[in-house]
Amino acid sequence: GRTDKKFCCDECRSRHNNALAKNGRAFRRRLLSLLYKNYEVLDSMIKADVDSVDMIDLIAMGFTPSVVTSYRRNGRHDEFSCFDIKFIMTRTRVYSISKIQNFD
Repeated sequence: GRTDKKFCCDECRSRHNNALAKNGRAFRRRLLSLLYKNYEVLDSMIKADVDSVDMIDLIAMGFTPSVVTSYRRNGRHDEFSCFDIKFIMTRTRVYSISKIQNFD
């Protein structure tokens, strides 16, 4: 065989590449799970007509503040979103929780 080959056979090459792909899929699955949980928590706040809530209470409900789908600076505030729900988040509170209208 070639002197610069990386794998001893096709089976070893396939096994290595499959293991790499499996790790990537597991990471994406965990991330999507956290996003879906955040969405459920925020959606339950909207359904309960709650506009503002302490961060400690949200975290106790399973919210993960570091996992969002988008972020933008809106004037003086940092506006975050989790799919079609937008909110303003500070270190201690989440407020202005609402669904994005005309989400296209």
